[in-house]
Amino acid sequence: MTTAIPYTGKGDLALTIAEEQLLGIYEPNDIPQAEGAALFEGALTGLDAFLTGCTSLLVIINDATRPTPTPAMLTALMPRLEKAGIKDEMITILVATGAHRAVKESELPQLLGVWTERFKGRLVSHVSTDEERLVEIGKTRNGTPIILNTLLFACDRIIATGSVEPHYFAGFTGGRKAFLPGIAGYRTIEANHKLAISPSACALALEGNPVHEDMMDALPHIKAPIFSLMTVLNKEQEVVAATGGDLITSFEEAVGVATGVFCVEIPQRGDVVVSVAKFPMDINLYQAQKAIDNGALAVKDGGTLILVASCREGIGGEEFARLLSSSSSPDDALATIQGTYKLGYHKAAKMAAVSKRITVMALTDLDGATIRSLFLEPIDDLDTAVGKALDRARERGVADPKVIILPDGCVTVPKVRHDKS
Repeated sequence: MTTAIPYTGKGDLALTIAEEQLLGIYEPNDIPQAEGAALFEGALTGLDAFLTGCTSLLVIINDATRPTPTPAMLTALMPRLEKAGIKDEMITILVATGAHRAVKESELPQLLGVWTERFKGRLVSHVSTDEERLVEIGKTRNGTPIILNTLLFACDRIIATGSVEPHYFAGFTGGRKAFLPGIAGYRTIEANHKLAISPSACALALEGNPVHEDMMDALPHIKAPIFSLMTVLNKEQEVVAATGGDLITSFEEAVGVATGVFCVEIPQRGDVVVSVAKFPMDINLYQAQKAIDNGALAVKDGGTLILVASCREGIGGEEFARLLSSSSSPDDALATIQGTYKLGYHKAAKMAAVSKRITVMALTDLDGATIRSLFLEPIDDLDTAVGKALDRARERGVADPKVIILPDGCVTVPKVRHDKS
């Protein structure tokens, strides 16, 4: 059978696999799109009272590396803001870039949609290294310094928007993540992400996850009232749920929905897994690595994972790439990380750990030498790569090797049926 594999810039790639070799194609569960107007109406209950007396409003939105339906959320919010007498000049839109780059002009339509012309002059990109716009206000239980954008303390109301889906070390995106790392200082993000090396920092995990603990510890230091508007998307990136109100409650409600969407059962692990980083997560390898981490959950020990991601803007996080490329082996990289840490090394740790257990191939726009330096095997043709991986499995004594395809690997969390771990 032939399956279409999405690849930004080249359209769909055709992957042909014999039906007897295909264990399955696993995507987020098929949850129908919800009715937009009614959906947001319910989530915004209580917003009118929240806005009473507001003289300055900070709206926090995700950057272009997330599929968050920010334009639709703004469309739902604006009538309420106008009704409350909040004029445009009272609104600041802060993009939660974390340690990512600032928003590009070309990305404004993705972030603001029909509101681009009206609000592009009110939009500010968070810059994690801009010390003049940061303030340190405490420490988390793990000792992480809590350094946040000063705009948090210049407005008397805050609306935090986002989307909730599994995250490979924070447990889930959304909610508290809008603040830390979304609008945190570089030192805060670096210390927080160092905790991702912990085995407890993994997809779906919140309780006992030190990364999540850090994020939660930052919230009591924010004194302005916060109204949260969170969404959950389906595999078509359509809104299936919206939750609103209290930041923690709305996040927990969205987590319940997101688990039902993105956690998928597989009958067994495969010998070969094709894991795809879809747009916009294919922006660079730093983001697309999520498809490696999730995809690895579906691969047998000694098997092969094939990453498909254009990485249209390159590697993304240079530190993790420098560490891996300067290491002689995955074990060497892990030893370096144990001795010292820089932001991005958690990414290197996750990739090195996966490369120790399985072979990872990568179909990207990156050059072959760069891919090899990261302990990945560059490939040019998907069919050829799958055939090679199947041959490797047979050489290891697997009589009937099986293939699994994850068309949206960055957000699909596979779990073996009956596996209670």
